[in-house]
Parts: sequence; C-alpha cells; structure tokens
Amino acid sequence: MAAKFKVGITRDAMRADGTPVFDARALDIFKREPKIEFEFLPERVTELTAVHASKYDGLCVLMPKVTRATVSGSDKRLCIVARHGVGYDSIDVPACTENGVVLTITPDGVRRPVASSVVLFVLALSHKLFTKDMLTKTGRWTETTSHMGEGLIGKTIGSIGVGNIGKEIFRLIKPWNMVHLAYDPYVKQSEVDELGVKLVDKATLMRESDFLTVNCPLNSETRAIVGVTEFKQMKKSAYLINTSRGPTVDEKAAYAALKDGVIAGAALDVFEQEPTPGDNPILKLPNVIATPHSICWTDECFRMIAESVFTSVVDVANGRIPKYVVNREALQHPRLAEKFPR
Repeated sequence: MAAKFKVGITRDAMRADGTPVFDARALDIFKREPKIEFEFLPERVTELTAVHASKYDGLCVLMPKVTRATVSGSDKRLCIVARHGVGYDSIDVPACTENGVVLTITPDGVRRPVASSVVLFVLALSHKLFTKDMLTKTGRWTETTSHMGEGLIGKTIGSIGVGNIGKEIFRLIKPWNMVHLAYDPYVKQSEVDELGVKLVDKATLMRESDFLTVNCPLNSETRAIVGVTEFKQMKKSAYLINTSRGPTVDEKAAYAALKDGVIAGAALDVFEQEPTPGDNPILKLPNVIATPHSICWTDECFRMIAESVFTSVVDVANGRIPKYVVNREALQHPRLAEKFPR
C-alpha cells in the first residue's frame, strides 16, 4: 500500500472546544482523498520546528512562523507549506525554496473579505460611526451637529498597491462615485483601466487622497512606505486605512500625525507589534478605529481560506502544481522531481 500523504494543521486553527475555526465542511476536501491523512497539531506553537517538517508532508499554517531551522533538517519529508492568508512575512521563503518546500497562499480566499473590510472602514470614518456611537451612549444628542459626517461622492480613494485586494476594493466601492487613484510600480495602466483607476506616483497619491488605503505586502520596499514625509504630504482632512501589515506604516509617525491633526483620522487593523500592547498610545486617540488584525475574519472568509489551503495540499499530493505558489523556483528542486514529473 502506498504511503499516506500526511498533513498537519496548526493548532491555532482549532477552538478550545475542539472545533475548527473554519467551517468543518472544508475538511471534506481532505476526507475525499484516500491518500491523505490529516490531523491538527497536538499543541499550539509560535514557530514550527524541524520535528514538524520530519513528520508531515504538508503543513497548513495559520499564525506560526516557518524558519530556516524548520525546513533545513536532513530528515524532513515536508514538501508544502500552505499558508492561511496572503501575507507570508512569517515564512522564510528563501529557506523554503533552497530546501525544496513549496509555499502557497490564498488570494482567492481573502480577496472579497479584506476588500469589504476596507469599504467598511471608509464608511465608518466618513460617517463618524464610532463618535456617534459614543454620543448616543453618553446621552450627548445635542452635539450631533458638531460631528457632521462626510459624503463620498467626488472624494478620492487612493491605494498603495493595486493587486488582488486593491482591485477588489475599487470594484466594491464604485457605487459611491469616488475618484480612484493608485500607486503601484509593478502594475501597468492598461491593467486597471477597466476599474477606472488612474496610476500616479506616490507623492501625488498622498496629496490627493481623501482616504488612503495600504494594500501591499510587507517587504524591504514597502516597510514604512508611509512615514513622516508622506504624512506631511497628506491633506489635513485625509484618513489612513491599513489592513495589510503594521510595519508598512511608521507607527510613531502615524501617532504624531494623528495626535497633532496632520491628518484627520485612521482605521488600523494591523500594528508594528502584534498583539499590540494595551498601553500603545495610538489606541488612546479618539480619531483612531483599532481592530486586532481580524477585521476581515468572518465565517465566509475562513471557509474560503481553508478550502484554498486544502486544495493546494491536495494538488501537491496528487502531483499537480497548485495555483497560488509563491516560490515557483522550488518546483525545480531535485527533491520535488518525483512529486511533479516533467
């Protein structure tokens, strides 16, 4: 009998009561495959080890880190790390590639949920939702005219990054008749013409955006892509929305800009340090909406992500190249030759 393709799912994808955080029906993707044997890891870990890589052919990873030490063991059987989500700054990609481990992500699972979250933040900020919630709960109805919301028609929404999620944001927000601008040096104008998006340089994006959204991966080019200089270029009436990765924005510069009225407000789902400390001063500002890197987490989001993750694993188990591979060079590694016959 052929050996089973053994799959481990990180324990943080399971609730305390033993049920998965995603719709359990997503596991049917594995259950339909006789060659796959899967289990949740027995313990929660912050970093996966060489022991995990020696025990499993595939690892479905939510939050734990995958380091060089994880994938460098001589006895590893691991050939795929399937990441829940699109960010992979917690994964040592070069180490995976050098050691013949494929990394996949789930852009099909997060596209709509994250884009919907950005639209939610635009509406919450423009309508001063949390301020009006506070006025109501504290009986301050007479102050409502001092906190007038802002209409969106003709306002400019700008995005740093116009890839998978950025494009979806522009699709969803189209009915509000806003001006659509984006900065992305890796996208051609012809690729976004149908969305009514105009590509501009970063300085122009900062100057003209009424709502600036950050929708790029975290890497050496994008770390602190919004900092002191960029905040000074923005309108005093502008809002910042970040649902990507905390370090794409210089948090100290953001705090100063928000505190001193350099910009009007922000909605932040991500922070430089996560979990962010409870005494982080940016959390105390009245013009900031803060959520714990989970604003897009819905039953729909987790179901679609899980289905995408498990489909990638099944593809590898059956010798098929998954759709959303990050490090395609790994497919050429000698140890994967038998997985993907040429």
